Amino acid sequence: MSRREITYSWQVREVMARRGVHTAKELAGLLHERGITLTSNAIWRIVTQEPERISFQVLVALCDALDVTPNDLITYTASDARTLRDRRKAAGDDLPDLHTYRPIRA
Repeated sequence: MSRREITYSWQVREVMARRGVHTAKELAGLLHERGITLTSNAIWRIVTQEPERISFQVLVALCDALDVTPNDLITYTASDARTLRDRRKAAGDDLPDLHTYRPIRA
């Protein structure tokens, strides 16, 4: 079985713009109406960065507040990982193996 590489994109900013929610403060108010109380810094990170972890309660509250599904907030792609041998073939066979060289002391 080959290894899979998974990449994702967090689309909350685009969804917010489509729904007329333009600031993190407006989003914080919508989340607060749904029982989610987060710091302004945490809300800002949700809006501006791709989260590595997010609780289901926050995700569901985001979906309800913005009237979307999780599929609208997160897009992902999965592909087979390329092995070192495949990368060498793509780069060309005539390249030297850099793992055999040692650094020279200054």
